[in-house]
Amino acid sequence: MSRRIAVVLGGRSSEHDVSVASARSVVEALSDAGHDVVTVAIDRQGGWMLGSGRKSLEAVSSLGDETVSRLPGRDVATTLADVEVVFPVLHGPFGEDGTVQGLLELAGVPYVGAGVLASALCMDKDVFKAVLRDHDIPVTRNITLRLGDEPRNPFGYPCFVKPARLGSSVGITKAHDPSELADGVRLAFEHDEKVLVEELVVGVEVEVGVLGNLRPTASLPGEIVVTHNEWYDYDAKYDEGEMELVVPARISPEQAERAQSLAVDAFVATDCEGMARADLFVREDGEVLVNELNTIPGFTSTSVYARLFDASGLGYAELLDRLAELAVERFERRRALRF
Repeated sequence: MSRRIAVVLGGRSSEHDVSVASARSVVEALSDAGHDVVTVAIDRQGGWMLGSGRKSLEAVSSLGDETVSRLPGRDVATTLADVEVVFPVLHGPFGEDGTVQGLLELAGVPYVGAGVLASALCMDKDVFKAVLRDHDIPVTRNITLRLGDEPRNPFGYPCFVKPARLGSSVGITKAHDPSELADGVRLAFEHDEKVLVEELVVGVEVEVGVLGNLRPTASLPGEIVVTHNEWYDYDAKYDEGEMELVVPARISPEQAERAQSLAVDAFVATDCEGMARADLFVREDGEVLVNELNTIPGFTSTSVYARLFDASGLGYAELLDRLAELAVERFERRRALRF
């Protein structure tokens, strides 16, 4: 079924370039499948630009610094209200955190992925873990620092320091001693006013894709193998040859089933719909822990989320079509409610 779809990309966050790369793959696949695709690009200063199809992606990098307004112009607003589905391919603050989702709710248009609450909740790793603990879902241990707090680490070294509301490993430090902890906290506070200090989990890093609305399903678990770097940092995620994804993960059948179950449980507990990628650890003692839930994961055809479902029998083009269907399904279901 052919649809008119708007792909929203770019954004103000430090993950702007990751968004543009993801959107390029999404636009090409949707266009090849016969959909009528328009693009809405957001520059780093928050300016909005309307485009059409593949060629418009090339103009994203040329958006100027002299932004007139950080709200959509009439042409963008009219387009967003007129398409059948909006596909936000945005990462980080001002896109993955419920802000754009709220705009689309006001516009009354179906959109792919989590809603306002789930987007904001999963972006904030501090609140996310609190919600999962309340649902008896095991998570990696952490403490939260706020502006003015002194660096501290009750877990021993090494440990991880990260901004509470950012992704793609931006601003994260693996600290090996108190000096690196202090430097890591300073770096993380450059990106956010809340900082997490997390214990190091020794074991296998596993990722599971989740797809669906009220009855979500999980992909096969995939194992992250970092080939050169010490940990799964920004370079390992996005530089060619720095990471290997092994699907299915080299864990026991019981651990794989547990990882899938926890991924779905976390998805439901945080009120997610559409899609998410769960990041988990399988510890050396066999226990499985949830670390994060990404509501708009990287979305090139070779990104982890797409590869997990491809290995599970759902190809990239079919995955995009299914996400559009889920967006419409949720919109029609919620439109029947009385507010």
